[in-house]
Amino acid sequence: MDTQTDTRTDVRTDVRTDVRTDTRTDAETVISGERARIDQLDARILGLVRERVEVSARIQDARIASGGRRVHLAREKEILDRYRAELGRPGTELAMTLLGLCRGQR
Repeated sequence: MDTQTDTRTDVRTDVRTDVRTDTRTDAETVISGERARIDQLDARILGLVRERVEVSARIQDARIASGGRRVHLAREKEILDRYRAELGRPGTELAMTLLGLCRGQR
């Protein structure tokens, strides 16, 4: 009788281990897939940032050619306000980083 009880305990332990292994495998699959998705999103974000830098440079060149200043502070404030409204304080920091990248090193 003790042998049967021990066997049942071992079987239950094995089943629990399999469930834990399956859960861990499922989690690893989800994590791997989602990390790949993040990598794809990051590639798109980086491409968009590069495009934004190029567009900003063309605007700055046109503004300077017409006698204006390279930086338009009122426009930058609009951008900061938009990012802050959408993302809070981290949005402001993100916008400041983008604006800094787009000002370039002229």
